[in-house]
Amino acid sequence: MAETASKMIALGTKAPDFTLPDTVSGKELSLNELKSEIATVVMFICNHCPYVIHINKVLVDVANRYIKKGISFIAVSSNDVANYPEDSPSRMKEQAIRLAYPFPYLYDETQSVARAYDAACTPDFFVFDKEMKLVYRGQFDDARPGNGIPVTGQDLSSALDAILKGEIVFAQQKPSMGCNIKWKK
Repeated sequence: MAETASKMIALGTKAPDFTLPDTVSGKELSLNELKSEIATVVMFICNHCPYVIHINKVLVDVANRYIKKGISFIAVSSNDVANYPEDSPSRMKEQAIRLAYPFPYLYDETQSVARAYDAACTPDFFVFDKEMKLVYRGQFDDARPGNGIPVTGQDLSSALDAILKGEIVFAQQKPSMGCNIKWKK
């Protein structure tokens, strides 16, 4: 595991479109059909990363809370499954069901979506406004495996709360930290 930070792409960046298979339903789903008229969270996660495992329970809680308020959440896994079989679509489906993910868990086999978003790590969060322009990219919160800080989802929640109040999302954003995306050779 190589600890890697988000690349922190420019705020205002337009969300790259995509269509990917949902590992639970088996359907091809597009960003256009999944996005919200309020805000859309696109997050790059995977099954085996200790950073994702560390936040999973609270991530589900945060997603459930904000989905009820009209915000969409979309999870994407882009890891090389030849070298990381625990991140395969069948295992993704198992994990999504076991953890009761309230969001689609999409498989980016070609890694083209991760590249389009300039995603670097798992977890890596991107929040887009109703016009699908980037207003937040960065960490879930300050918690990391072993640092003793409770997992709260505070940073992501603060950004979503600002959007819901019609306020500008704070510009001081901390990069997410996690395992690097496992790129194919």
